[in-house]
Amino acid sequence: MKLYLSVIGIAMAVIGAGNILFGTAAWEYVVLFVVVCTVLQFALDGFLAWVIHKMPNRWFDVDNPFYRVSQRERRLYKRLRVKQWKDKVWELGGLGGFSKKNLQEPNNPAYIERFIIECNKGVLTHRLSYPIGFLVMLLMPNVCALTIGIPVATVNVFLNILPTLALRYNTPMLQNVLRRLRKKEERTVVSQ
Repeated sequence: MKLYLSVIGIAMAVIGAGNILFGTAAWEYVVLFVVVCTVLQFALDGFLAWVIHKMPNRWFDVDNPFYRVSQRERRLYKRLRVKQWKDKVWELGGLGGFSKKNLQEPNNPAYIERFIIECNKGVLTHRLSYPIGFLVMLLMPNVCALTIGIPVATVNVFLNILPTLALRYNTPMLQNVLRRLRKKEERTVVSQ
């Protein structure tokens, strides 16, 4: 969380300083627009997360092909070393009632299935946040839409790409765990 807040704070300072330095607007308006733009990004992302959280779980099912992670994608995550930094990504799923920070019940198939569904919901939320973040530009006056709106939206995209990669990295491993647990359950039922 500290990392994210640091990135946001530094980005706000750089965007504000650049706009003040180049005289985009009076300094007090620049500060106001940077703060408002950043707060609107949080609000849009939060609203989007809330809407997706309310959608039926069956749309995010474990076997939904839209969320399948290909071998090529897995190799990319390995090259990006997602495993080394994924735990530093800000995880706010707990606000919606299901934290994905730690695996609480690794031997419970229903829990693992729910975990995958929540990961899929998170992926959609973050992917939709990429373009939706640029809507804030429409609320900025004149040149500030370009000099404040676009940079803030770009930081928002970057900060949403990281959790998307982490969620996509984790999903295949969770699906393997779920498959093993289901096979174990089948063997138990057959042997009885």
